[in-house]
Amino acid sequence: MCYLVIYEPSDDGFGAYVPDLPGCVAVGDTRAEVEQLIREAIALHVADMRASGQTVPVPTTQSELVELQEV
Repeated sequence: MCYLVIYEPSDDGFGAYVPDLPGCVAVGDTRAEVEQLIREAIALHVADMRASGQTVPVPTTQSELVELQEV
């Protein structure tokens, strides 16, 4: 499965979350750190869902970059 991850810069680092896996988040000092942490978080989140008998959501979130013309 391939989940969309949203990365957001903050005043003191980066955050990441997975829209299709509510509660699956990570924070780190650098983008590289948060990329690694969110991969680990996804794996743990899915493993925990399976272990507790929950259905793992199929990825459905999509993204698109929209370029705006000068207004």
